[in-house]
Amino acid sequence: MKCVILAAGYATRLRPLTDEVPKHLLPVGERPMLDWVLGAVREVADVDEVHLVTNSRFASAFERWAEPNGVAVHDDGTSSSDDRLGAVGDLRLAIETAGLESDELVILAGDNLFDFSLPGFVGWWRSKSQPASAVPLHDVGDLELAKQYGIADTDADDRIVRFVEKPSEPSSTLASTLIYLMAPEHVRLVGTYLDEGMSPDNAGSFLGWLAAREPVYGYRFAGSWYDIGDREQLLEADNRMRRLARLPERESYSLD
Repeated sequence: MKCVILAAGYATRLRPLTDEVPKHLLPVGERPMLDWVLGAVREVADVDEVHLVTNSRFASAFERWAEPNGVAVHDDGTSSSDDRLGAVGDLRLAIETAGLESDELVILAGDNLFDFSLPGFVGWWRSKSQPASAVPLHDVGDLELAKQYGIADTDADDRIVRFVEKPSEPSSTLASTLIYLMAPEHVRLVGTYLDEGMSPDNAGSFLGWLAAREPVYGYRFAGSWYDIGDREQLLEADNRMRRLARLPERESYSLD
């Protein structure tokens, strides 16, 4: 199994924090955010390669982080939000550059922090008839809040039967995370999706497209999940990790 971490965004909502430091390397619990993501990946014994996709603006910063961690960095050649490849475009870049078309993949957004067991998720996915893909689903518990996420409906076997990105009238409160497990047969469909002219920007769009064609299962989990996009979420995640590390909590987030 190979891992692809998506970290090519520019995090404009977090400026000026991200003027010089990429969001994924901002300290959370006094460690770079990516340390927590990589730590979860390293718990999966089957993962023997980790690839990270970023942009030209921050590639050197990621390379400094990646070298001692044994992570391969792929520069997508973009320099601003205006010319970005998008999450699915970056995923295809990693697949093609690293030759991952025949591998099982675990794909993670570099700004998703979670406390469920990634090995447990992999074991659950393997229990399903293959080839299949799977995504963890977090019950956000509120229909208004659900409007901000990709929302899934599942059947009795946990297969996703309907998926809508940011629905105006959510049918459930099960929000998808950007943490995917994909069989090789589905990995090869990333290129098909893009060649059909579908959106490269939103991974949720690809998930919905895939679920309409192939078995994609939703793994419900309890516990914490942070999709860090603004200062409020960053502070909440920072303080949670600080509590776990027995560090004093902060009233506001800063790099000081």
